[in-house]
Amino acid sequence: MGVLTIAGAKVNNLFKSFHVAGKEVAVLQNLSIEFPEQSITIILGKSGCGKTTLLRILAGFEECTSGEVITPAKEKIGMVFQEPRLMPWLTVWKNITFGVPKGRLNIADVERLIELTGLNGFESAYPSQLSGGMQQRAALARALAYDPELILMDEPFAALDHFTRESMQKELINIFLKQKKSILFVTHSVDEALLIGQKILVLNPSGVAQEFDLSQYTYPRDLLSQNSIVKKKEILEAIQTKKEQMQ
Repeated sequence: MGVLTIAGAKVNNLFKSFHVAGKEVAVLQNLSIEFPEQSITIILGKSGCGKTTLLRILAGFEECTSGEVITPAKEKIGMVFQEPRLMPWLTVWKNITFGVPKGRLNIADVERLIELTGLNGFESAYPSQLSGGMQQRAALARALAYDPELILMDEPFAALDHFTRESMQKELINIFLKQKKSILFVTHSVDEALLIGQKILVLNPSGVAQEFDLSQYTYPRDLLSQNSIVKKKEILEAIQTKKEQMQ
């Protein structure tokens, strides 16, 4: 029976199941993880292992079947989805400030967010006038505008082309180094995990299979370095081993 600790929040004895075709299918069970604060923690795993379900539970979008979610009253959580989910009738500026209580942001605050996410010159543009990468920048700026202690990111770069994805990964690292937010990032890409993660958790339906500490690795990282090659092999072996155990 595990305890999940993340940015001051806890989930005790986490279990989640869904009813599919008259059967109960367990997605998460007995989950026990520690997420360091002010760090980029990667949740890595194959499709169906419960990565998105975990994020939705933490965000309050989904209820766990059993267990307890405890979040400090003052803790704020932001979320960036795989799709930007911008309001098509609002400009970039208004999308960023959408939902933020009046008076919390001033013009200088918004300008700093636009600078931080590389949206200079697009303040008055509408989502339909932006590329996929620029839309995701706006979605990230919107999450940051809420000034959350924790940012949940559900495969936010998965739909982007290789070059845009690479640019967004660098942008996220830059934002992390400047603001030191706690970030929980879901992906199925081992390479992406190695490039941006400080801690990598290989997730499976029965809990975490293995943890990998990359906190001592500096940015930017080279996937062709000996350290990266060795770590990638270890992660792939952890994923494959768990897959064989479940068959």
